[in-house]
Amino acid sequence: MKKILILAGGYSKEREVSKKTAKSVYLELIKNSKYKIKTLDPNGDFIKNLRKFKPDLVLNLLHGRYGEDGYIQAILESEKIKYTHSGVLSSSLAIDKDVSKFLFIKNKILTPKYIKYSFKKKMNKSKLIKYCSKKLGFPIVIKPLNEGSSVNVHICNHRNIYKNIHKLRDYGEILIEKYIPGREIQVAILREKILGAIELKPKRKFYDYQAKYNPKAQTEHIIPVNISKKQYREVTNIALNAHKLLKCRGVSRSDFRLYNNKFYLLETNTQPGMTSLSLVPEIAKFNNITFKNLIDKILKDASINK
Repeated sequence: MKKILILAGGYSKEREVSKKTAKSVYLELIKNSKYKIKTLDPNGDFIKNLRKFKPDLVLNLLHGRYGEDGYIQAILESEKIKYTHSGVLSSSLAIDKDVSKFLFIKNKILTPKYIKYSFKKKMNKSKLIKYCSKKLGFPIVIKPLNEGSSVNVHICNHRNIYKNIHKLRDYGEILIEKYIPGREIQVAILREKILGAIELKPKRKFYDYQAKYNPKAQTEHIIPVNISKKQYREVTNIALNAHKLLKCRGVSRSDFRLYNNKFYLLETNTQPGMTSLSLVPEIAKFNNITFKNLIDKILKDASINK
């Protein structure tokens, strides 16, 4: 009987999303009698508990920092335990928005213009407004360098930039990005093959944390996406290129804005959610891949030395 250890929860601000993802996957896996399954919330006793259970493989369903940034992957590599999703380097590159966007630009992948802002600069309100206006122009988006699920993301204008930016001062450094309006399109890649695309129409200002995870937000999911075949090939190929560029493994999901017939890659997620509202299972289902088959494909890709 194969022993599978599901990692869920963790220390990031996406802890609750991770637990929902794990619950969905666990309920599917327990239907299969060939698996012995345990769910573990990594804490100070993580390595001790890992060695005690001795899993054949780890299904990493953590999100955000310490779970999606190479930290937990490095531990699993050192313990020589096979694990799902991307490896140490890939995870650390993808979650760092500054580094990943630098790689996108270097490889001619269109991404919104941006600057890395350090709170050591200690700018007053007028200086900050002039700085952002000169470098990017308003409106702008401010976001942490290494969070997911739109945690602490704000769209800002001249009036609210100073107030919003100081909500993020505990991060030390953040990303300030040119705001790109337009359509929200996301593309899933599975094991270096294009899985499909979906469009999102949030009722809220943008596809923020509430729009992603709260059913009451009533975000509209549109699949198939109403774009031309040429545009579909273009956006899915950009996502595939980003997946390969960042050396992702298993499943990834790339987030785009379509504006003036151009696709802007916002970021690539190496461990997208698998809840009832998550996009990758929805894209898979549309392409005749059941939730069970999707999980099986992710499990089969588990390895070390990534």
